[in-house]
Amino acid sequence: MIINHNMAAVNTLRQMDVNATNSSKSLEKLSSGLRINKAGDDAAGLAISEKMRGQIRGLDQATRNAQDGISMIGTAEGSLNETHSILQRMRELAVQSATDTNTTTDRTSIQTEVDQLAKEVTRISNTSEFNTKNLLAGGFNSTFQIGANQGQNINVQINAMDASTLGVAGQTTTQGATTAVGGVSSVTAVGAGLSAQTYKLQTTKTAATTAAAATTAAGTTGGANTTGTIGGTYTGALDAQLQIRVDSVSGAFVPTSVSTSFDGGKTFGASTAYSAAMNIGNGLTFTADSGNYAAGNIESTTIAADKYDIQLRTSGGVAVGAAVSVSNAATSALIGDATTGATMTVGFTAAGISTAASANFQVISTTGSTGAVTSNGVVTQQASTVAGINVSSQGAANTAITSINTAIETVSAERSKLGAFQNRLEHTINNLGTSSENLTAAESRVRDVDMAKEMTAFKKSDILNQAAQAMLAQANQQPQGIIQLLR
Repeated sequence: MIINHNMAAVNTLRQMDVNATNSSKSLEKLSSGLRINKAGDDAAGLAISEKMRGQIRGLDQATRNAQDGISMIGTAEGSLNETHSILQRMRELAVQSATDTNTTTDRTSIQTEVDQLAKEVTRISNTSEFNTKNLLAGGFNSTFQIGANQGQNINVQINAMDASTLGVAGQTTTQGATTAVGGVSSVTAVGAGLSAQTYKLQTTKTAATTAAAATTAAGTTGGANTTGTIGGTYTGALDAQLQIRVDSVSGAFVPTSVSTSFDGGKTFGASTAYSAAMNIGNGLTFTADSGNYAAGNIESTTIAADKYDIQLRTSGGVAVGAAVSVSNAATSALIGDATTGATMTVGFTAAGISTAASANFQVISTTGSTGAVTSNGVVTQQASTVAGINVSSQGAANTAITSINTAIETVSAERSKLGAFQNRLEHTINNLGTSSENLTAAESRVRDVDMAKEMTAFKKSDILNQAAQAMLAQANQQPQGIIQLLR
């Protein structure tokens, strides 16, 4: 028997500590309901569980995102429902105005209602919002995150639905002007009373056409914008020339012509440099290609309408911005401060210029006709409508029926698209819910504790702990026998 080490007691104490630790762990699991409370419980299981938790919470948030998307789409579609109703009423009014049983006064009243309806279509477009984001002003382009991971999203775009975009807004002609084509050298004032903003200038009548005659030095005649052949006996000692003669609409000779050199030796006519455009009068210019020419070469020529200026002026005669140069180089021009120097066609071709023909111009205000929206839904410029589609005459009303039909079809297509997205998102929500449920079950199997099993383990550890305590007491009594030996 030894006294320095009570091995029975030491062993019993160790076992009791193990049982106490196991009991403590079981109590921790039973109280939290989790099998893994810290990384030490199951390091790999903890990593898997946390990854699943991220997916589950992402899916749950994606479900809420999809629900918000449905709400946003429903708001836009609800606004378009009212736009549809307005367009149907406008169509009804157009049909009413298209019959000649109406008087001028009747059609004026009809036009007044159409104007107000068009303004309301634009107002709905300007003010339909969801969470301060404009939906119908144009430029709506949003991405809905409908998944737990990067890139799991859909994009929804909504087009502008104002009256101008739908084609049911009227364009108010502010002032017309007629300007002769030939010989215009001064600024022509149009648009008296207009403010300094952007305007659209367009032609409403094509000028009469005629071919200007061209004659070569050898006597060959061709049309304008054609070719002339240099005589075969040309040696370079003398200038070979091409003479252009301009005829009026009736074919009468206009006493203006120009000649040009083919070998670069001399320049003449109205040009100061060989091959430059030469003003030959009556609003026409002549241009010859550059280069040195030999016998038999073909020279290409061009006749074009001369440029002239149109200037917007206020009612007091004050110029609005700089004058706009008008030529046969473009189809339309925005004029005013914002677009100084733009050009516009007058409808003439090089082979069809009349020295006396005229063209009608209209100045139409276009400022604010459509809205401007940033990528985050902020309206930087609201659309504006000053009048509805024209139904003031039988012909205009008849044409308006087709235009309104097109607008109705446009709105229908937009509503159909939004409805398709809404149905899609409803299926998305169902799928997200199922995925979240399945992942939750999987995560539970990894992280949650089996209460019955753990309770059994706890009772085992508790009983062993109590037994160890009793045995420790017994082990501590064993050294008492040594006292008897010492007596």
